[in-house]
Amino acid sequence: MKKSLSLLAAFLVAGMWSAPVQAADHYVSGMAGISWMQDSEIGLFNIEDVFDTEVNLGYGSGLTLAGAIGCDYGSTRLEAEIGYQSADIKDISISDITVPDSPPYTIPGGSVDLDGDASVLSLMANGFYDIDLGGGVEFYAMAGVGVAQVDMEINDVAGVKAYLPDAVDPVAIKVTETTLAYQVGAGLAIPVSDGVMIDARYRYFATTDFDVVGVIDTNVSSHSALLGLRVNL
Repeated sequence: MKKSLSLLAAFLVAGMWSAPVQAADHYVSGMAGISWMQDSEIGLFNIEDVFDTEVNLGYGSGLTLAGAIGCDYGSTRLEAEIGYQSADIKDISISDITVPDSPPYTIPGGSVDLDGDASVLSLMANGFYDIDLGGGVEFYAMAGVGVAQVDMEINDVAGVKAYLPDAVDPVAIKVTETTLAYQVGAGLAIPVSDGVMIDARYRYFATTDFDVVGVIDTNVSSHSALLGLRVNL
């Protein structure tokens, strides 16, 4: 994964700096904010089709960080971005289960508390379209694609660990997977001094499906509210 991220980063940066299309201003940016990871649907065999039910991982809110280096062509921008986000894994839930019998009957769903965490390290190639609102203020829309390394760890289920000896670890699920990712967003940039802008952004981020354990797969998606600075070089 580290090799893939390094190669992609080198390719993106070299490509932006060597692009001869037109003169561009270079910049760096940094952002931080809050992310809200959406429930992740767990794909387990064909349980959804057979029992008309869904299994989901639930998360708490978390931290998002992003840093980028880019080229500004006027109304458009291109950049390479490295990002990180994390959140606690709170629970796993299942909706009502419909058993295909004669006649069918329903088993009520429920949820179980979990103690765990999830994090995503991403490297994205982003494109921006800027709209000048006057006075140097810009509204923009953006989209990006790239790769993400997802790490998940579950340490306890329903508080069972508290009743067991320290040497016993009933649950130690650790997952590290690399997958494709994409993001879209919109924001407002306001100049605060020569070559420096405050940047406020909404972002939706998601990965494609990846394997958790064997035949079980899922994905990660989040909404983020970000605030940062963009500085011309």
